[in-house]
Amino acid sequence: MRTIGHFIDNTPVAPASGRYAPVFDPATGQQPARVGLASAAEVDAAVAAARAAYASWRTVPLARRTALLFRYRELLDARRDELARLITAEHGKVHADALGEVARGLEIVELACGIPQHLKGQLSTQVSSGVDVASIRQPLGVVAGITPFNFPAMVPLWMFPLALACGNTFVLKPSEKDPSAALRLVELAAEAGFPEGVLNAVNGDREAVERLLAHPEVAAVSFVGSTPVARAIQRGAVEHGKRVQALGGAKNHMLVLPDADLDVAADNAINAAYGSAGERCMAVSVVVAVGSIGDALVERIARRAAALRIGPGEDPASEMGPLITAEHRAKVASYVTGAREQGARVVVDGTGYTVPGHEEGFFLGVSLLDGVTPEMDAYRDEIFGPVLCVVRAGSYEEGLALINASPWGNGTAVFTRDGGAARRFQLEVEAGMVGVNVPIPVPVGHHSFGGWKDSLFGDQHIYGEDGVRFYTRGKVITSRWPDPADGGINLGFPSGH
Repeated sequence: MRTIGHFIDNTPVAPASGRYAPVFDPATGQQPARVGLASAAEVDAAVAAARAAYASWRTVPLARRTALLFRYRELLDARRDELARLITAEHGKVHADALGEVARGLEIVELACGIPQHLKGQLSTQVSSGVDVASIRQPLGVVAGITPFNFPAMVPLWMFPLALACGNTFVLKPSEKDPSAALRLVELAAEAGFPEGVLNAVNGDREAVERLLAHPEVAAVSFVGSTPVARAIQRGAVEHGKRVQALGGAKNHMLVLPDADLDVAADNAINAAYGSAGERCMAVSVVVAVGSIGDALVERIARRAAALRIGPGEDPASEMGPLITAEHRAKVASYVTGAREQGARVVVDGTGYTVPGHEEGFFLGVSLLDGVTPEMDAYRDEIFGPVLCVVRAGSYEEGLALINASPWGNGTAVFTRDGGAARRFQLEVEAGMVGVNVPIPVPVGHHSFGGWKDSLFGDQHIYGEDGVRFYTRGKVITSRWPDPADGGINLGFPSGH
């Protein structure tokens, strides 16, 4: 069995804690590897490497940093297929979806390649007699990233390229469920020429996370995961005086108005609800059907759901792969059973689904629940699986109120042909990311990703301009140089006179 360790100072490091977690192939249910879970001492070693590298890395010219990032971008581009196969092998998502994940991560590397533009300061001359004021941004120091299992390559790439470009050094703690893709990203950074200690990776569980939060040399923490953990990450980071951006869970709604093209809406609901087996924080998990269109929309979604091809991710014919673990599969299935008991109509039941030849894999069929109400567990909880709920609303106002009452505010979408209704929705809905006839409105790299309410803890969204602000801090410099023609000295406070 293969053992997965850490990567510190551009060198693979064997795990030393004696604690391990299984790494499964979700399509077969077999365990091809185990990952070492770092002790506090192993985390300290990674942070020490990053701290030692920071003193020189922060002074590296922007031109040199961008040259390394361009080289890194080319390595990632050349190894898209390799990275996608690592993702599929440990996460289970289909190869095309994994390739898309790598592509979206590359967007942020490309954003980081333009860091000189984003780090430009401001200058005001002659604010007082002979006085100039400049604003600049400087790096924080050692920063850490704690990333989830559902996007093992994309989310790390949302963090460390921009952090490094800004002059920080980085310690990555990927998910212990599927660590190989993230480790490969760190190895490729070393291959691209990043100096020792600039980018490090330690695998681990709660012990590693708690040490990163408490470590006095870690200046900031980025996190993506569930809402309860995001809330705990924020509290722990703030308690230890750290800057934090913690992106939590979601319950994303798709509002379908009576004038919408129902075939287009059904196609998009299928893609957004069941892509990546529903294991993504931007998945549409609730369709809100407004007016009399509910029956027709449910029929269209059900027909398409029945035709989805579910199988191992490496099979080109597969449109949806397995879930990440057997335990998660059982939890997701329990929501379908519970919804039936609570009064929902199970239009499509994916529980008990098996793939011939892969009976031990963690497969679950897609499920479609109609007549769901806000009191039901399937509506209240983030299921994080291939389960789509349909809620009926009598009007636009009722549908909007339902969405805005949700404690989450990550992403949402409206499907309509009416530009006025769409404009009203995008202004009135309480969510951080809004799609108009776009079901998964993940912003492109030069905008920022993040939600509202219980979907975000901390002040800054991830990547884009918010990412640059998060990984830097501002400094304002007020200067006065003596006029060569004036030999006098004035120790008074500068004024406008």
